[in-house]
Amino acid sequence: MKKEIQHVVLVVAMVSACAASFAAGAITQESLEGAVFESGDTRVKILFDGLGRDVPLDVGIMTFPPGMNSGDHQHDQTEIFYVLEGTLEHVVNGESTILEPGMLGHVTPPDFVNHVTPEGASPTRALVMWSPAGGAARYARIWNQVEGR
Repeated sequence: MKKEIQHVVLVVAMVSACAASFAAGAITQESLEGAVFESGDTRVKILFDGLGRDVPLDVGIMTFPPGMNSGDHQHDQTEIFYVLEGTLEHVVNGESTILEPGMLGHVTPPDFVNHVTPEGASPTRALVMWSPAGGAARYARIWNQVEGR
């Protein structure tokens, strides 16, 4: 009976240690919300970090400079653009759509996307959503952080 009690106490202690370790890791994990990342003159401000909230969605505001061409690229998740200001040419698999304020565009894997803004115009701002979450973390890995956190 004593050995059974010792085993139970040992298991409870191990589970408690694991739970404490997990909780400490969760507390120290920093949210990307409010951080601003930049690549060239294109910027993204992270509004909602889904990974940090256990929600399958990230949200940000992207600002594209005039005359920008992102070149064809792919993402691991669905990306949805809602244009707030300016004009964004949204090219998915070679098919172009001109997005103006109030319009939506999207791309899903494994599609190729290219974003183009007109020369000499104002910057284009768009609300961008990535699902599943991970878009914010991707920008944190590959772009330069210029503000926040």
